[in-house]
Parts: sequence; structure tokens; C-alpha cells
Amino acid sequence: MFRGRFGFSKLGRQAGIKHRSLATVVVALGVAAALAIPLATLADEREAAAKLIARTMASGEFRPKTFRGGEWFGNGDFYLALEPAASSEGIDIVRYQTSTGTRDILVAASRLIPAGEKVPLPIEDYAFSADGQQLLVFTNSQTVWRQNTRGDYWILNLTSGALRKLGGDAPASSLMFAKFSPDNTKVGYVRGNNVYVEDLATAKITQLTQDGSATIINGTSDWVNEEELDIRDGFAWSPDSRAIAFWQFNTAGVQNYTLIYDLSAPRGEIVTGIPYPGTGVYPQTLQYPYPLAGTQNSAVRVGVANATGGQVAWMQTAGDPHNFYIARMGWADSSHVLLQHMNRLQNKNEFLLADASSGVARTVFVDEDRAWVDVNDSVSWVHQGREFLVLSERDGWRHLYRVARDSGKTELVTRGDFDVVSLDRVSPDEKWVYFIASPENATQRYLYRAKLDGSAAPERITPNQPGTHSYTISPNGEWAFHNYSSLNKPPTFEVVHLPDHRVMRNTADNSALAESVKQFSGGPAEFLKVDAGNGLMVDAWLMKPPNFDPTKKYALIVYVYSEPAGQTTEDRWQSMFARAMTSAGYVVASFDNQGTPAPRGRDWRKVVYGNVGPLSSQQQAAALQSLEKTHLFIDSKRVGVWGWSGGGTETLNLMFRYPEVYSVGVSVASVPDQRLYDSIYQERYMGLPQDSPKAYEQSSAINFASGLRGDLLVMHGSGDDNVHFQGFELLVNKLISLGKQFDMRVYPGRTHSISEGKGTNMDVYTNILAYFEAHLPPGPQAAVAH
Repeated sequence: MFRGRFGFSKLGRQAGIKHRSLATVVVALGVAAALAIPLATLADEREAAAKLIARTMASGEFRPKTFRGGEWFGNGDFYLALEPAASSEGIDIVRYQTSTGTRDILVAASRLIPAGEKVPLPIEDYAFSADGQQLLVFTNSQTVWRQNTRGDYWILNLTSGALRKLGGDAPASSLMFAKFSPDNTKVGYVRGNNVYVEDLATAKITQLTQDGSATIINGTSDWVNEEELDIRDGFAWSPDSRAIAFWQFNTAGVQNYTLIYDLSAPRGEIVTGIPYPGTGVYPQTLQYPYPLAGTQNSAVRVGVANATGGQVAWMQTAGDPHNFYIARMGWADSSHVLLQHMNRLQNKNEFLLADASSGVARTVFVDEDRAWVDVNDSVSWVHQGREFLVLSERDGWRHLYRVARDSGKTELVTRGDFDVVSLDRVSPDEKWVYFIASPENATQRYLYRAKLDGSAAPERITPNQPGTHSYTISPNGEWAFHNYSSLNKPPTFEVVHLPDHRVMRNTADNSALAESVKQFSGGPAEFLKVDAGNGLMVDAWLMKPPNFDPTKKYALIVYVYSEPAGQTTEDRWQSMFARAMTSAGYVVASFDNQGTPAPRGRDWRKVVYGNVGPLSSQQQAAALQSLEKTHLFIDSKRVGVWGWSGGGTETLNLMFRYPEVYSVGVSVASVPDQRLYDSIYQERYMGLPQDSPKAYEQSSAINFASGLRGDLLVMHGSGDDNVHFQGFELLVNKLISLGKQFDMRVYPGRTHSISEGKGTNMDVYTNILAYFEAHLPPGPQAAVAH
């Protein structure tokens, strides 16, 4: 419960408790009326924070430009971009000759006006058929949990100019993942948990699966496999266009989770008022299958259906399908499907080659680890399909291997004590493989290439531009879209020639942004190596406020994540919120403990297994204390910490376990009890709670809440389908039972992003900053003692 629409509620705070001389707010949970004494100081700080957030984050003044719609056309001699139409509403699809930059309009917005309409279709995504004669446009989309994956698809015949909507009599915004067949004659899509094929010449629609329902999901994913294994587009055409392979998830037996929407707007419009006169709004509920750690998962299998219909062939996998995952699947050739079949503990990944007609499968390759193994996002076939490429940590580093299809024999491709971050492309002549790595600096990312036969050490392609680089390499391997940024340099988008990395042209220019943001900080951000205990050096960065005076003491705010799903110290352009904080007078820092996905070897990442909360918080606190010893301008009595999701959880850990180190914390959308999160993520790093109850107990921040001594603000959206409001409520009750004082801010109906509804983003970041300003005075104070 919170005081009106603004400010914070200090739960059960008694008069006289130290609160930087701010007045007391007493709020009784569950009681209709509450006594709330206005806090003039906090109101002033909030107003100032709101102005700063509006300037730095809410306006477009400091938002980097991006390259929209960049796609390779053909083999890479041309590329495409989406640009506003010059003479009408809508978006043109523009074609550029890669070598010269010669520009022409490939598809004018005026060609995308449906019959009877006056304005072109908004292009949310698009794809051309392999022969370049037809265009598929995705529009009118709706959100499905995280992404807008359900919508309308239109086909434009570039020769005749005919434009028509796919799906026949399908309701608006009901098709998913439409894609051309390789022979350009058909489009496959998902509708209502079934897979369909539509003939482009006749508009005939064939339904390939018949059993799609609320519990049988064909061609897409259930909640947890989408969230944790990134399975959304759940079907693939065979290379000969004769069949479609697809995932099927059976959620029967998975317990439903219930979300309560008190304002009667489940996953829709945020309600800001109730019509009057009227009878009010009754709450609604949304139920969906959500497997908590240790509970039953969906049963999963992969089927192959003939594109003309008929009986589905199911690929054969061993074991209870409720206790295995099929993390990836794809066609090896027109007759075989390759599956990544992973056990429930996720420490064994079997690559199964299955006959598409009979379903009979055999094991080709097994990747194992005593902690967990990572999924290979995609598999590249080489040497006429005789071998495929996989990433494995079997020698202690994430390396690229060639695996023989017939024998399973593996050959190392990338040699050296370093990690391959991701595979980008194999050159058409199959002499080279391009990949992202950073052997010397785990905060950065560069393009490398290695001989596919593994005969030589890899060579770096990216020039000496410190930061984070990403590439989309053309099919012919001669060109790449290059995106580059650093902590001090905003994103640069350009087209480069490979392998010499010659810049052909910029596609989005943000050079002026680097100069304009200097007003918010006291010089460039700094990267550091910090001792996190026992000589373990971890990466960190540090930003200073404007007019920084090293002879004075400054409050420090630490931005934290700390879990295996994210790295905060990458040398890339950061959110403007960090600069808003420095502009307010804070020193801002971030550290990456072991267990974060830094390219520092298998042991760095997996030492955290079964010990997520204790190890990360220990190293975070130790790293901070080391920084304080070497940077005397940091006021160790004025240290705050904040984070979102896993970072919100870590904020709780640090505030509860190390109260002598952190005095103020803001925890957003946290998981206080590890048992309350989903099966795939939590079991990957902790095992099953039935098998490891002590590990779950020790890793759950809520069990250490008695240690809280500082000021804590917890924030959550009540419609969070990912990290449930239930955990927030459990934490609130725990703190109340312990007699601990804290603040809370609830966002009705909002999801994990807490972004829905007018003004929500502004409110979130304004209140985070205002809370620190109210409890952690910014700016220089006493002089540094020498």
C-alpha cells in the first residue's frame, strides 16, 4: 500500500525513528484509512528528480539513433533499410548497393495500402521470398508475454502488385511466425495453437495439426520454455518444402498460476479511472500454466507433418517427456531433424538425429557438465552436411567444435585459453568461421575468425576500438552490419567490408550524443579490476558526478545484477539512468562477481552452482570494500545499491547479509524466495528443491531479512507474470513480522518491465532516484582524510 499516488509508505514506522529528519508516515495494510503526514523534503526531492529523469530519459534528446530494418538482400550485394516515405504516410523499404551505397526504393509505402484503405500498412517486420518476388509484412501485432508475436500477415506480389491478407477468415491479430517455404509457393503459420499452410497461388489453407487447444500447443511454446529457452517460433520448413517440423507442448498437469487484476484489465489497458455513475469494476483473474521449481513441466515432443496434411510423425526420444527439454530443433537435411534433448537437471544435452518419416533417432553427440550445460542457439552444417558445429565447455573454455554426423567424432576449431561468446557465420568456401570473443578483456567483445579445420590460432578482425562490437555478416561473407559502442561512446552503426574491416558508410550517426552527455558526469567512465576477496579480481566500472573534487567524500550507488543471466560491466553504452544519478551528485559503480556470464572460462561461470545468493553477495560486498580502500573519495557510510529482477534479488541479499556495508537499497521486481521462480531457470543453477533444500534456503534472501538495518524500498508490478507479486507479498509479511521498517511502491496490473500505462516509466525511475536522494544525501561532504 502506498501513500496516495506519490511518495513512499514506511510500513509501521514509529515516531522518533531516525529518518533523516523526515516526518513519519504510518500506513496500516488492509485498513481502508491510513494516516499520512506529508513529507515536504521528500516532495521537493521528488520534484527535482522528476525533472532530471524527464530531461535524461523521457525525452528523445539523449536517445541514440538506430539502423532500422537492416537486412541482407540476396547474397549480400544489396541490403535493405526501412525509411519514412518522402511523399506519403508510411514506410518505404529501401535497397542499397553494398559496394557503392547507390539507393533505390524497392517497395514504396504506397504499394502497401489495402483495398478500401487510405494509409499504408505499418511495417513491424518483413521478409522476402527466396526468389525476391514476394514480400511478407507483419503488422497489427499484440504482445504474447514478452514480445509482439501475434498479429496480421499480408503478402505483396511484387510483379502483379496484388496485396492480400493471409489467414482467410482468421480473426485480427491471430497469426504467428508466418514464413515462406523455401520454394516460394507457400507460407506456414500458427493459429490457435495449430500449424497451417497456405498456398500462395490458390489461397487454399491446409491445417496440419488438429489437436491444438488450451493445453496442447503446436508450433509455438508454453510460458516457461518461451521465457527460459527462448522458444517462440516453434516450427521450421524442410529444405525441400515438403514438410514442417514443429514443437508440441502438452501443459496438462502443469499447475496454473493465477494473476489477479483488481482493476479488471488483464494484460490490457491500464485503468486510471472508473466511469461514474456506474457499478464499479469487479476484479478479473488470468490463469496460465507456470511450473514452479520442482513441480511438473509440460510434456514436450517434436513432430513432422507433410505440407499437404496427413498423419504426423513424432520424433522418438527416451525418458519421461515431462522431465526432459527439447531445447532446439532444426532440419539436418530434407529427411532428418536434429534435436537438442536435455535432461531436467540441464547437465546433459544429447544431440539426436531423427528420421523425419519414422521418427527413429540416434545420439550423435553428448555435451555434459557437473553443473549445467548451455544450449547451442543454432547449429551450422558444413562439408555437405557431413559435420555440424557446436559450442562446448568440455575443456574448461567455451570452444567451437566440428562434430561428424556419422561417428560423432569431435575436432577442436578454436584453439587457446579463451571463450567463444557466439558463432556468427561460416564463410561460403568453408575455410573460415567468424565468431565473437574477447580473450584479454571480459568486458569487451570483438570479431575473430579461425580456420575451420582448426589448424591455426584465431585472428582478430575488429580493429583497435575498445568496447562492444556486434556483427551481422552477409551470406557471401564479404560484408557486415557493424554495431559498436562503449561506456563512453554511443552506438555506431556502419557497413564494413570483411575481412579487412574497411568502413563503407555509417547507417546511423550518434557522434553528437557523446558530447552532449558530458554535462551529466565528471569525465569519462573508468574501468577497474577490483579484489573481491582472496585475490579474485573482478571487473568494475565507475562514473563520477560533474565538478568532481577528489579531495571530498561522495555517496556511492552500486548498480547490481549478479546472476548467471546477465553481465553489468560490459563496455557498452549504458542507460541514461546512470548518468542521471551522476548528474544528481552520486558516484555510480557496478561489479561483476563469479557466476555472471563473462567470457572468463567455465569455472568462473559455474562455481556459483547451488550457491547463487551467498557467493554473489559475498563477492559484491568484498569488491565494494576494496574499491573504498583504493578510492578515498567514496564515503563508506553513504553507499546505496539497486537492481531489477535478479538485481532486485541481489539488492535484498546485500541489504540483509551485509547491512554494515550498504545503507540504502532499492529492489525492483525481486525473487525473495528461490522456490517461487520457474523450473527451468531455478533448477539450472540450483538443482531441484526436493534434492537441495539447504541450497534453496541459503540462497533465498528472505531467510536473512532479520539483518536489515538500512532504508529499503521494494517495488513490484501486481500483474508480473514472470516474477510474481506473491514473492513481494511474502517479503512484506516477513519484514512486518520481524518489526523491520521499509518502503514499498506497487504498480497495479504492470508486468515485470513495469512499463505499461502513461507515466509509468517516469514514475519508476523518478522514485528510485528520489528515494536515494531522500536517504542518501548526494554530492561532496567532508574532505578526504590524508
